[in-house]
Amino acid sequence: MGFLHLFIINKSGGLIYNRPLGPKAPQIGTNEFLRMGSTFHSLHAIAAEACPLRLPGNKNEYGADDGIEEIQAGGLILKCFQTRTGVKFVITAEPGTPDISYVLKEIYVLYAECTLKDPFVELEMPIRSPLFTSAVDSLVERVDKGSGYRPR
Repeated sequence: MGFLHLFIINKSGGLIYNRPLGPKAPQIGTNEFLRMGSTFHSLHAIAAEACPLRLPGNKNEYGADDGIEEIQAGGLILKCFQTRTGVKFVITAEPGTPDISYVLKEIYVLYAECTLKDPFVELEMPIRSPLFTSAVDSLVERVDKGSGYRPR
């Protein structure tokens, strides 16, 4: 059990951050990361439009607001958290990895704290913040060890 990769996709479908989160994460090249980010963004948008269910509080009159939230495969779980501004936080993990939703929401908090408050960061551009990277690594390490977990 463990986390594999983290992807952050901007509202236009561009990959703005990617990082392997564990030693079992497959080695993937930059072009493949970019392709996966834009492909997931497209599938997410298609799923939102094609969804036959209209959930309570949904602003989209033709389908779902959220698109893909989770995909479970034989050896992989992909979980997505979309913010109100359209930024998608996507994490992949091995089956049985606990607290995936908690980690996604905490990564969003770290993103807000470490990058959005930085006056030199341009929105929609790749994240190049050592502070954010080290905070994500610390969070994943704490959750993997089982310490520091405080559900909200």
